[in-house]
Amino acid sequence: MAANCEDVTVPDHYFDATPATPDKRQEIRTHIWGQDMTFTTASGVFATDGLDKATAVLLRNSTPPRGGVVLDLGCGWGPIACALAGTGSVVWAIDTNERALELTALNAARQGVTVHATLPDAVPDDVSFDEIWSNPPIRIGKDALHALLLRWLPRLAPDGTARLIVGKNLGADSLQRWLVEQGWPTERLSSEKGFRILHIRRPVSH
Repeated sequence: MAANCEDVTVPDHYFDATPATPDKRQEIRTHIWGQDMTFTTASGVFATDGLDKATAVLLRNSTPPRGGVVLDLGCGWGPIACALAGTGSVVWAIDTNERALELTALNAARQGVTVHATLPDAVPDDVSFDEIWSNPPIRIGKDALHALLLRWLPRLAPDGTARLIVGKNLGADSLQRWLVEQGWPTERLSSEKGFRILHIRRPVSH
């Protein structure tokens, strides 16, 4: 899952549990929150060739948290998770793509940070999150995306918030309206290059 904007140019979908395409790896370099970082990516996961535009916009326009427990929902090869862990947060990174989880763990070790990279069902039920960050997998379809968000937003702590990056042409505005209709106060923090950063608060009633 790790992000959302484009399908990878391989026979698999990036949200497949076990990609069938050969595991061809490469190193990419990027700059996140003042740090030059090197990551390993691979075929069969989202954004094989480097940091995708949506995730770059999210990171560039967001202030990193300082501590707390944070969820990277759809972690891909781990750029968000590793960056968050580098700020002192306890980070859980989930994805349905097992190759992506392997890469996230590898990249966290490479950066010298700790990330709990795991399948969604392996997250303990008693873990709640101060923040959720996500470049959500829009390509899984609207119904599946809605189900995904309704599964994880209730795991926010009482004062918790979520931060999503969604392309305007991929339904950012309609997603914002839907979230509000579901009882999740949502505002647009910023827009850049056709992407919206949506900020969701946990209401008292949830």
